[in-house]
Amino acid sequence: MAEQKTYIGKKGWERVRVIPFGMQRKIVANMTMESWRTIPHTAGIYEPDATEFWNTFQRLRTQPGWEGVTINTLMLYVITQALIACPAMNAHINFKPWTINGTIEEFKDVNISMPMALPTGDMMTINIHNCESKSLRELRDYISDVRRRMANTQLVEAMYEVALDNSMQELRRGRLLKVIGRLLGANIGQGKVKRLKGDAKKAYNAIPEADRLTKKDIEQGTIVVSNLGSVYRGNNYSVPCLIEIIPPQVAAIAIGGFTDRPGIVKDENGALTVAPRKYLSINSAVDHRACDFGDVMPFFKRLDEIFANPEQMKDWL
Repeated sequence: MAEQKTYIGKKGWERVRVIPFGMQRKIVANMTMESWRTIPHTAGIYEPDATEFWNTFQRLRTQPGWEGVTINTLMLYVITQALIACPAMNAHINFKPWTINGTIEEFKDVNISMPMALPTGDMMTINIHNCESKSLRELRDYISDVRRRMANTQLVEAMYEVALDNSMQELRRGRLLKVIGRLLGANIGQGKVKRLKGDAKKAYNAIPEADRLTKKDIEQGTIVVSNLGSVYRGNNYSVPCLIEIIPPQVAAIAIGGFTDRPGIVKDENGALTVAPRKYLSINSAVDHRACDFGDVMPFFKRLDEIFANPEQMKDWL
């Protein structure tokens, strides 16, 4: 039996292991640090009674045409409808603090950046393009095709392409020292990025782009939507309370799981009573430089309409 190694930290504490930042952690660390450094976040939790919404979906999913439609895909469609009603959240900001000047660019295209799990267990943020023009069935098929292409994708190669493009943008902004630091961090020392070489590189490049993920699939979208309920299924306790906004986006959304709790409802006689209900938590964070509460009201009003009348999802397929 191989000897078990013991790692001792600086203070004499026994460590389990030391994990250098890989390509994914480098990108996440850089983006989230930039988010907290530059964006004044304001956030809130929207928590509707989703009992009838859940029951309607469970009934419809057994009908022809609904095969393969998951609650994750359904919620992505729901959020898209709310964003269509509220372009103020589907936007990018350009702010110059030294002159206090800026612009907000609202988009008709709803390109949702959504974290998804790779077959290896790693996470990759995928840009789901043009959600605003997709039916629920088309959205289901698009996500299914993304998962097919994921199986042929090398995470490091795909992310390196995006990181290189981002570095070129930083260079054009005159941030030479930042770019040099990134290049050193990616190619020297413990954090060196291990890319494919030789025949392995040629074999990977020979895979048609239609069969693997490319820069277009993982570049930034117009907003981030993270479904925590799909990552940890069956979790009835955690509620997302804050999510980072990735610049230059002005909003980010985190969806929790459906939780069973007692709620107050009207009985058949119109009297208030306590009954088991399903609640869904949706956290929305916005950049306060770009949005005030009044600006995002159309988003919540559209959600109100959907959860109050879930039968409308019959027309989404």
